[in-house]
Amino acid sequence: MERMETKDLQGKLKACLEDKKYLIVLDDVWAPEAVNDIFGALVQNLKRSRVLVTTRIDEVANHALQDRRITLEALSKDDSWELFCKMGFSRDTNYKCPIELAKLARGIVSKCKGIPLAIVTVGRLLFVRDKTREQFKRRDQLDWELANHPSMEHVRNILYLSFIYLPTSLKSCFLYCSLFPEDYLFHRKKLARLWIAEGFIEERGVSTLEEVAEGYMEELVHRNMLQLVERNSFGRIKKIRMHDILRELAVHLCQSDCFGVTYEENKYGRSPQNDGRRLVVHKLKKDIEQSISSIHHLRSFIALDNSMPSVSILPQLSEKSRFMTVLELSGLPILKIPYAIGDLFNLRYLGLGNSKVKMLPESIGKLSNLLTLDLHNSDIQKLPSGIVNLKKLRHLFAQKFNDPSGRVLRWSSGVSIRKGLGNLTNLHTLQALVLEDESVRQLGELRQLRSLRLLNVKRIYCGHLCKSLVQLEFLSTLFVNAGDENELLRLNALPENLRKLGLRGLLDVETLHESCLFQAGGPNLYSVGLYWSGLKEDPLPFLSRLTNLTELNFTAAYKGEQLIFRKEWFPNLKALQLRDLPHLKRLEIEEGAMATLEKLFLIKLNRLMEVPPGIKFLMNLQYAGFHEITTEFLALLRDCPRIGGMSRFVYTLQA
Repeated sequence: MERMETKDLQGKLKACLEDKKYLIVLDDVWAPEAVNDIFGALVQNLKRSRVLVTTRIDEVANHALQDRRITLEALSKDDSWELFCKMGFSRDTNYKCPIELAKLARGIVSKCKGIPLAIVTVGRLLFVRDKTREQFKRRDQLDWELANHPSMEHVRNILYLSFIYLPTSLKSCFLYCSLFPEDYLFHRKKLARLWIAEGFIEERGVSTLEEVAEGYMEELVHRNMLQLVERNSFGRIKKIRMHDILRELAVHLCQSDCFGVTYEENKYGRSPQNDGRRLVVHKLKKDIEQSISSIHHLRSFIALDNSMPSVSILPQLSEKSRFMTVLELSGLPILKIPYAIGDLFNLRYLGLGNSKVKMLPESIGKLSNLLTLDLHNSDIQKLPSGIVNLKKLRHLFAQKFNDPSGRVLRWSSGVSIRKGLGNLTNLHTLQALVLEDESVRQLGELRQLRSLRLLNVKRIYCGHLCKSLVQLEFLSTLFVNAGDENELLRLNALPENLRKLGLRGLLDVETLHESCLFQAGGPNLYSVGLYWSGLKEDPLPFLSRLTNLTELNFTAAYKGEQLIFRKEWFPNLKALQLRDLPHLKRLEIEEGAMATLEKLFLIKLNRLMEVPPGIKFLMNLQYAGFHEITTEFLALLRDCPRIGGMSRFVYTLQA
């Protein structure tokens, strides 16, 4: 056999199986080629033979027959508890957990997140000990033992194998996630920006770095190294997290490889090691400055705790860590940015969101390698002139939400860039720009823009604005906010590749008629929000041409008395929100309309006197929210069989 090629082996195996009924088990397969090789040796002899393949990797599973695929889910809470008790408590007690230990024991089981192997091993680990409350309370020690106890060796080996088989490009991305707290929710966009700033993402063909990063996340999810928490209505990853058991393994690898360290208040009695290049602060202490100064070669600093003032962190980092690449200080009560920050020539990510900063120093223009500048919800309204020198800048966030509820037209503020906006040719994200005479003409130079939010848009700008927008062939997200309640948004030409569109201000039906998006059916448009549009004519006939629409939001957008969703309209709509429509009396949903709707929100529809009968046709509806309703309308909801029987039906009454 050692001298035989694959084809020779396949031939021998076929000859062996020719007249036999056989069962072949391939356990824990890592390479799709292995499935192809074994399938090439099978014999169709009508003897009801079977082949069983187990794998942790989606790509391998996809090589098997799709209609025979079984995806194993994590154990439920009840099943996890039953398995743990059978492993952790003896037959003499009928596998029952003492009442006084139940709460602590369930906390231990929750760390296993339904993985049978972990539950069995932890149960056996605790089985050999005295079952006392003090033993169970030593959760931190349990975390240590998950990473170090000899009885966990086989669990670690199995999990470590998953890490070993990761492509090199994914290993750093995986380890990076372990620097954050247990059960930390990662949002796709922010995690991608951090990975890019760290230099983990490599260019692939014409794909943007952000698209490559999203591909990495998908692959880590498919390999079960990261857990998918939520996808958006477009089917893209929205939130992910790392499994606790995998995180313990990754933390151990981070420490042994000097990849990065975390700072937690008295966690295992440790202080940050002085050889980690990345530091993520979970809990701040008064001596954080001293701890930072002891870490050599610090490149990344991320603060997740904003519970205490720490005004000296930024000056210290600016002066002593000149090779810093990532500086995420969002949420800290920072008032002033030191001029020395301009000396961090290698800085790629600067996060100052939700801070009290009112202005940036002119030296910010020296950060020639900066990729992301996050100033969201800060007090900055004007950027220094040197900002236009940041030729590599990809993401600029500077929108402040003055009214988070969104119940007023001018609910947010942004920043103005009067001169040199056209120099920022690498910008992918610009949120939010206060539009002015000069900037409206320069927008067309930002050809790489993917996401754009514009404020203070006036009718006199619309002509030039449309000419600029149609030049942005990659623009996928656009939000436009009118300057005031009287400004009419005449946007009759928009980029054809838009996926998300929000228009906040007066519209007219003529604009809907003229817009190329609605004329062509908008095949790429997935989300539309209309706010304070003042429409007197029902816009649904125009919007129904958007057959791929998954999200639709009306807020104070329509002054008519009825809305009718016709049969076969909006075949892919997943979420519908109707809010602040004071004249709406009748909402009709015909059978076959919005066949895939999952979420419905009706908010402050004061003249709607009956529950729309057509709700009974929404067979995929999973969540219904009725807010600011009267007690009379609530009684009608409870009498509605389709709504009253829903487990995820929520409401709030009018004040």
